[in-house]
This record gives sequence, C-alpha cells and structure tokens, in this order.
Amino acid sequence: MNETRTVDRALVIGGGIAGPVTALALRRAGVEAEVFEAYRTSAEGIGGTFMIAPNGLAALAAVGLEAEVGAVGQPVGRTVIEDARGGVLAELPDVRGRVMRRAELYAVLQQRLREEGVPVRYDKRLVGVEEHATGVTARFADGTTAAGDLLIGTDGTRSVVRGLIDPAAPGPRYTGLIGVGGYSAHRLTGPRAAGESIHFAQGARAFFGYWALRDGAGTAWFSNIPRPEQLTPEQAREASREDWLALARDLHADDLPAREVLAAADTASVEVFPRLEIMPSVPHWYRDRMVLVGDSVHAPSNSSGQGVSLAVESAVELARCLSGRPDLPSALAAYEAARRPVVEEVAARAAVVNGRKASAGV
Repeated sequence: MNETRTVDRALVIGGGIAGPVTALALRRAGVEAEVFEAYRTSAEGIGGTFMIAPNGLAALAAVGLEAEVGAVGQPVGRTVIEDARGGVLAELPDVRGRVMRRAELYAVLQQRLREEGVPVRYDKRLVGVEEHATGVTARFADGTTAAGDLLIGTDGTRSVVRGLIDPAAPGPRYTGLIGVGGYSAHRLTGPRAAGESIHFAQGARAFFGYWALRDGAGTAWFSNIPRPEQLTPEQAREASREDWLALARDLHADDLPAREVLAAADTASVEVFPRLEIMPSVPHWYRDRMVLVGDSVHAPSNSSGQGVSLAVESAVELARCLSGRPDLPSALAAYEAARRPVVEEVAARAAVVNGRKASAGV
C-alpha cells in the first residue's frame, strides 16, 4: 500500500469464502484484517459442490493459494450440453475450471488464515455500526465492539451490512429452483467417462448435471428442481433424504443418463439446498467507511457457475483499489466501477438460464 493509505485496519464481517479471501488479499496489501463470524463455530464439512472458473482460480492464486486449491477437487476441461436423452447439443471447451466441495476450499482458507495469523472471531453477530471521521466501530449481539478504519460486509445474501449501508436496499430473490445433489455408484461409460468433463442437461421436468469422479469412483450429480414457493431450511429438512432422492428419481424417470445415475445414488450423500437465490442490482455498494463484497452485493445464482469466482475476484479487486488510490472514497468508487459491470452482466445471463430451468415441464 502507498504512503498515503487511509486504511490500516479492516473489520471483515462474514467468515465463509469471500471473507477469508478478502482478509488474505488485504494482508497482502499491507492492511491488518480481522474476520468476524456470526455463527458460534467454524463451518468445516458444510456445504455442497461448486465450480471455480478461471477468473476465480486466478484470484485465489493472487492471494497465494494456487497450489493449495489445485490440490483439491478435480479439473474441468470441457462442458457438454445435452438433451433429455443424453444427446450432445454442444461442447464448450472454453468453459473450464475446477469443481470441488465448498468444505474443501473452506479448509484451505482456514489453514492459510491460521498460518498468516489472521484472527477469526466466532459468535460475533453484527447488530450496529458507529461511524466517525477517522474510523468505524462495529457492535455485536454479545455486547462487544471492534474498531477499524473500514468495515467490509462479506455476510452473504442476507447481509446485515447491506442494510446498514442502505436500509432500502433490495434483498435476495428466489430463483424458483431447489437444489438436490449427491453421489452415485453408477460408472459412466464412453465419452462421458472421460476425465475433466462436466455435463448439463435440461430434462423433461428438471435440470440435471453430472460428472465422473476421479479414478472411476462413480458419479457426482445434482438436480435443479422447479418449485414456485421457496422453502426454508427447516421446511426442507422435514422431508428425508430418501424423499428428496425419490422426487429426483421421479422427475428424471424419462431422462438419460439421469435415470441410471439416480438409480445407483447413495442416499446418505443426498443434500438439499432450498435457497438458490439471486441478488438484484444493489444501488449502493458502499457508504463512508462500509463496503460490500461477494454475495452480499452480487449473487448471480448457481446457474452462472460464477458465484464463488466473482466473490473472490471482487475481494482481490477491493484490496487492489485500496492499495492503489490515495483516499478511501476514490478507492471504493474505483472498486465499484471495476466490478459492477462485470457482475451484473453475469447475473443477467444467469437469470435467463434460471427462467428456463424453472419452467421445465410446465
């Protein structure tokens, strides 16, 4: 950071994926960072599977995690678009990246935070902020406070920080889809068994994605199931894994190879994600000494394949702008100017795909 830097200490609100990457990027820019997580414990082992695109991998490499990220998950070298009966409609060799469990990336980030001595405070639910000319103070539900020069909201689609920046800010919108996924003992054959390919098919009544696991260990799969009314996590848990798998099997009964994959699916591996959401355009990304990063300000939905990648890319861009600008207002303005057009274009494309998925079988 240059000699005129105005941020020496940042408070990062949210300890998922974007928060740790933001803290690591800030450290590299010479800014002290501390992460505050609302939950009482860390989130090891929690979450589904996602793909990190090349731009996301580049951002993670920028904070020194290229080797660590390259050691988890598996590479994707091409994307294959199919019809409901398995016929190939298109191959997209330029759509590549790395598919992994959220828990794998989370573990990599937590390890690096420990190595670099970045503090992570748990059970710190933000309830208010006090701003003044030279800094900002965060107030937490447990009665404690923390002071810094900048407060960064990486607290997801239901961001508290977003509401503090702008009480009229929009909240997330439901995509009309529920995610169900897991693993299957079914072994793909022929071209589908080739490594580094991921397959997407719009089935007769639901969207299906799948790919061969490394070493021929089986198949990973997911289904985006249309549902007009959003479920809460509690409501989703009222149905058993067996029930959700039965629903997926019914919806894909006429689809290939979905039917075969689901017939051999491991019930214990089934996970349900009722909150497939998208963030509408947020009018205000920052105010004074508060700014938003990641899903708190731009969640393009899982259909984009870019949610995590955009979040970590924005984290790195914010640190770059803070390092390269002489004052905080110009740094935050430069950050928004660089990122808003990119994320809103991705979100617009994802919204079109969501509409097609949600109308399947209608």
